Amino acid sequence: MDLRQLEYFVAVAEERNFTRAAERVHISQSGVSAQIRRLEQELGAELFDRSARAVTLTVAGEAALAHARAALASAEAVGRAVDEVTGLVRGRLTLGMVVGCTVTPLFDALAAFRTAHPGVDVLLREDDSDRLVEAVRNGSVDLALIGAAGALPDGLDALTIISERLVAAVPPTHALARRDRLALRDLTAHPVICMPRGTGLRAVLDQASAAQDLRPSIALEAGAADSIADLAARGLGVAVLSASMAGAYADRLTTLPLDDVDVPALLALVWKPAHHPAVRAFLTHARPAFGLTGTP
Repeated sequence: MDLRQLEYFVAVAEERNFTRAAERVHISQSGVSAQIRRLEQELGAELFDRSARAVTLTVAGEAALAHARAALASAEAVGRAVDEVTGLVRGRLTLGMVVGCTVTPLFDALAAFRTAHPGVDVLLREDDSDRLVEAVRNGSVDLALIGAAGALPDGLDALTIISERLVAAVPPTHALARRDRLALRDLTAHPVICMPRGTGLRAVLDQASAAQDLRPSIALEAGAADSIADLAARGLGVAVLSASMAGAYADRLTTLPLDDVDVPALLALVWKPAHHPAVRAFLTHARPAFGLTGTP
């Protein structure tokens, strides 16, 4: 017997009709019938009762069905395992990235993935985090780098890249620069420069402000940390960034922790639990690129 015969046998058993089974496996009805007859001859028993309009399994057929399905599943698993080991991942990988997020390790992972799996077409899509999460859920995006406030989306697998608290950043000449630290309320007397809605940093700021019934004056929005820092350095407002972002501008900005904002800003890769091999292959490159260890 061979896998083709088992495939036809399962198709007839599930369709209960030779014609529909033939349409399902894309060959003629006579071809299916011939292969089933050969399988029955090899096994020495009839697998189907053909006396009625609807084809039904015999006792022997019932006994064989579960094993036939298991054999086909095992053959498919063998193919997947070989594809992954030899790097023969095929198809398309659609990767989402939150707007304004220039994360070099993500690009490093993408380059390593393309080198290892040239058979996969890669698409990169930039959007806000909420829309990216929805795109992952509906399958139009396979994997996305998103920002979130404190908790990651339910129902998705995730790999947290960064978890940091918010800070304020001002030029050394600013009135707030003489303070050691700030409360969120201290920002309300000053114009604020921050990320747009749909980013993790903005979600944390909005959530913390709402919890205290505060309404910071958002004077300027920018999708890149460099732009926010440049605007703040020119005295146009107080920058709100993550701790590591602000640290990159220590030569021109003074960083002040926001004591009463406890919810961390998260940056994470998210994907559906039932993902295709290309997602798993990309994650094997993403973990070392971001300096993470272990299995995703």
